[in-house]
Formats: sequence, structure tokens, C-alpha cells
Amino acid sequence: MSNSLFRVYRAVTLTLSAALLVAGTAACAAPSDDTLSGDDQTFIQLREAARRNDAAKAAQLAASIPNYPVPSYVEYFQIKPQLFDSAGHARLDAPDAPVQSFLQRYDGQAIADRMRNDYLLVLGARHDWRNFDDQYKRFVLDDDTQVKCYALESRAARGENVADAARALLVEPKNYGDACVDLITALAMNQQFTSDDVWQQIRFAFEQNYTTLGSRIADALGTRPAAFDQATSVPPLYLANGVGPDPVSHQLALVALVRLARNDPDQAASLMTTVGASLSKQEQAIAWGEIGYQGALKRSPLASVWYQKSANAPLSNPAYEWRTRAALLAGDWPMVRWSIEQMPPSLRDDPAWVYWHARALKQSGNTLQANQEFEQIAGQFSFYGQLAGEELGQRTTIPPRTTVSDDEISAMSKIPGFALAQRFYAMNLRLEGNREWNWPLRGMTDRQLLAAAQYGKRLDMLDRTVNTADRTKAEHDFTLRYPSPYRETVVRYAQSTGLDVEWAYGLIRQESRFITNARSSVGAGGLMQLMPATAQLVAKKLGLGPISREQMHDIDMNIQLGTSYLADIYGSFDDSAVLATAGYNAGPGRPRQWRQSLTQPVEGAIFAETIPFSETREYVKNVLSNTTYYAALFEGKPQSLKKRLGYVAP
Repeated sequence: MSNSLFRVYRAVTLTLSAALLVAGTAACAAPSDDTLSGDDQTFIQLREAARRNDAAKAAQLAASIPNYPVPSYVEYFQIKPQLFDSAGHARLDAPDAPVQSFLQRYDGQAIADRMRNDYLLVLGARHDWRNFDDQYKRFVLDDDTQVKCYALESRAARGENVADAARALLVEPKNYGDACVDLITALAMNQQFTSDDVWQQIRFAFEQNYTTLGSRIADALGTRPAAFDQATSVPPLYLANGVGPDPVSHQLALVALVRLARNDPDQAASLMTTVGASLSKQEQAIAWGEIGYQGALKRSPLASVWYQKSANAPLSNPAYEWRTRAALLAGDWPMVRWSIEQMPPSLRDDPAWVYWHARALKQSGNTLQANQEFEQIAGQFSFYGQLAGEELGQRTTIPPRTTVSDDEISAMSKIPGFALAQRFYAMNLRLEGNREWNWPLRGMTDRQLLAAAQYGKRLDMLDRTVNTADRTKAEHDFTLRYPSPYRETVVRYAQSTGLDVEWAYGLIRQESRFITNARSSVGAGGLMQLMPATAQLVAKKLGLGPISREQMHDIDMNIQLGTSYLADIYGSFDDSAVLATAGYNAGPGRPRQWRQSLTQPVEGAIFAETIPFSETREYVKNVLSNTTYYAALFEGKPQSLKKRLGYVAP
């Protein structure tokens, strides 16, 4: 770090640490235009110009704040839009000198790693593999799928066979971008990918409804088939013509079935009775896997029946997962077992599938092997770690508390990145704040992490407290992982509605991480992330009349409205915590529909795992896991997550 930058960091540290320790919750208040300086407002505008890749506007704004106290970010926001066009594609003619100078001057800082990520996308797009490789070995986070695609393409350009590594990487089409399409094309051209590999990637893209991406990948075939547009745009018409004998016609039929199944799995299944005979056994299995996947997402009772015909088919990761979920809903434990065993190893090792595979083994009477698999994850502080522990006779308990000294906590105030993070949080720039806060956490010991978490708590930045304490491996402080601020308020309103206090906290922890001014992309706000319309309805029911947006975000009001709403949903769902938690996130109507599709009572854990919306699925699991830990903390005795989950009946 340069001396001048250290002085800037140090000044920020001293100023902000003092201000925030005095101000307390003010650190979490959303800044308004009249609380920010003119330069701060310009800086925020500069950030937005950089986000839009508006290079001219960014240059103008940067020039107007030459002495801004965070020069690295001013410079980054000025350079970044020179690297990408307005659509986000890397510019092949992007300037190198400013980037290289920036990386040299700020090397080792979080913002330099962010710049290196951007620059790698430019170098990859140019196929400048020598400079790409030089920069890639210095890329610390290495968390960008596109950069990883270019890294594999660079290795392939040196003659390495990277086909297996590419197949393992290319499982999430939403993350592909230009780089991964480029990788697929390069591997097809050098024959490391077969045409079957390319067609599989096309199916994956269309399966997830990334139609433009699927069409771009099709260009990797060299010549896009003449009937491609018909198969992808009007699949019933294409399939009505029958399947030709050539391999391309077979692949187009599979893509058409993917497209049709996404809209109407029943129609796709019906058409399989006529076109299926023209497909090979493996192609039939692939088609049934796609139909089963889309049927499972729509909670069709036939999904597991369709999926049974997909044995040994190469499926996408979501299709593998939903095959297992369909089997769980159907109570078909042998299918649960073989479905998981056919997953790729990286997916098979996910705690969810370790747990359900062990449950299937236990169901078959193989208790010894089942317990060995439960033991693999039982030590994890997570939904499936807790459930695995219960299968071994253990309940959720709180590990011994490790305390750190005041000196260890005070040492955290001297870390430059933390000071810069505080500045960004005070401006409500959470993306930049999180980047700067998380950067120094790499390589910290458990004690240092706990000291950093305590430091965050002193600053009333409880989201940083939670996320930092969550990282410890052997030494823990669960009062930091599961804090309980505003205790008197939460207890008062929870008890007045008959709601478990620990459930209210479990939900708040997941909803807002105790950020008082938290706002979601869909407009939900406050600690309990209430939608404005919902807040008004609940307020009216409580006799509070119309409330303003400011009132909705008031801590006391938000907790009163949120606990009342959760209690109402709970009562309407026969006191099912699983259904009520799902209803809080997705609206009460959706869990009612999911419940109506049941053909038999299922464990709460099965219902949670088979929720069609990925956000709601993870939400329910996290909230009820949180709730169980809070109960163990508050009551000082072991708790059962399984009991809390209960059963969900049709």
C-alpha cells in the first residue's frame, strides 16, 4: 500500500470509527441527499455511470471530485466503463495502460482484484492468453464463471484437454455470458467437445429459458440446422412432422421436447408416445428427464412416473435434483437412492443429497452405512447438518462460546478495509461496503473473525457481525451468529400474537440481517421486510389506520406489523411453521397451491425441499434452522428441528 493511500485509509478509520461508535444505529440509516455532501452525491452518480458503462459521463463526474477521499474507487469507476460497452460486452479496443497502472498502484486491495476480474474478461475476449495467464494467477477471489471459462480456453489453446473440466464447470447457463459461449465454440472447433456436448449445452440453456443463449451456443455447431428456429419456436409443429433418421433431427426433437415440456409437460409426454419410438433409448431417457423436470416444477403427480423412465440419462443439475425431489414427494425411497447415485459427484456431495441418500439407505434397512453418511454432515451448522444430527440421536445445541479480549477487538479498528467499508455503509453502498469488509477476512483465524464480528457489533453493523461470525470453523460465539437486538420490542409483539420469539428472530435474521433500512428489489422494507401493501393491510387490521413509508420502516412499527402478519398466516395454515414461513416469503396463496398438490402427508423437511421457487425453498430452510438455534440459545437446552418442521398434509 502506498503511503499516501494509507494516510487516506487511516484518516477514514479515525473519523468514521469515532463517528460510528457515537452514532450507533445512525450507521444503518439510509442517507438522504441532504445528509450527504455534494462530493458524496457526485460519487454515487459516478458509481451509477460506471454501472451503465457510460464512459463519457463517468469521466466528467470523476473530474469534478479530484480530491475525493477514496481515490481508488473514483479511478476504478472512471476506468471500468472504458472496458465494456453499454450492453456489458468486453471492448476489444479497451485501454491497457490505465488498467495496468491501477493494478500496480493498488495491488493487494479488494478494488484491485475487482479491476483484475474486469480486465481478465477483456483479455479473454481478445484471446490474449499470455497476458490473461499472467493476470489470472494473481486473481485472488476467482469467483467469476466467465473468467473460469476463459481460463479453460487458455489451457485448451496450449494443447491441454479440458473437456471434463469444462463439462463440470458448465452447469449454470445464467452465468455463461460471452466467455462460456466462446469456450464451447473453441472446444467444438478443436474437437474436445463432440456435437453431443454442444447439443447438451443447447438443451440446458433452453431448459432454463435462456433462449438467446441457446441460439448462440447452436452457432458452435458450425452451421445452425435449418429447422432449428421451428423446433425452438413452434415445437408442436416440428414434432408433428416426425423425427428424421439423421442425428441432427434427433437432437432437434429433444430440444423441441424441452421447449414444449416447459410450457406443457402433459402435452410433451403425450407426444412422446408418437415420437419416442424414433429416438434411441438414451434419447428417450433424456426426453423423459426433461418432461419429468418441468412436471416436477409444476407439482404434477405424474412427475415421478415420467422421471422413472430417465434412468442413466445425462441431465442438468436442476433436473437431477428435481428427480430426487419428485421421488421424495411420491415416497419412492428406492428412486430417491438411485437418483442421487446417478448425480455427478460434485452435486452428490451437497449436504442435502448426502442427507436424503442416507435416509433412503436407512429406509432400506442399511442403518450402518446410513449413519456413516449422516456423520459426514452432522457437524455442520445448517439445516441438513441439524437433521443429520437428529438421525444420530443428537439435537441442536449451542457449541461452547469463545470470547475475545478488548485488545483483539480494538485491533480490528486499525484494518483499513473495515474503515472504508464503514464509509460505504454510511452512504448505503452495500455492495462496495461488503467487498471491503470481506476482503480482510480471508485467512483470519477463528479468534480474529470473532474479534471482527464483535467490532461490527460495536458499530451496530449486525449484518457484518452475523456474516463474519458465520465463518468460524472450530471456535464459535453463537451470540454473534444469532444476535437478538430490540429484544424487549420483539418479545412484546411476539407474545401479544402468540408467536415464538425465536421464530420472529429466525425470520428477521434471514430477511434483513438486522439492517434497519434494508430494502429489497421488489420494494419490501424494514427489519421484517414487509411489502408496502401488506404493511397497510396489517396496520388497518390492527386499527392503526394508513401508515407512511417512514412509519413502516420504524423499528417498533415494523416488528409489530411483521409479527402480526406472520401470526395470522400461521393460524391460517393449521399452525404449520413450514407453510407459514413459505407464505411470508412467497405470499400465502402459493403454499396453499403447493399443499393442494400433495397426494399424501409428507415430512416438513420434504415439503420444504420440494418448494418450486428456489428463493422460497432456501428461505424456509434457513429461517427454521435459524429458529432452532435461537431456541437453543434462549432456552438453554437441546432443540429438535424435525419436530418444528412437523408434517404437511394435503
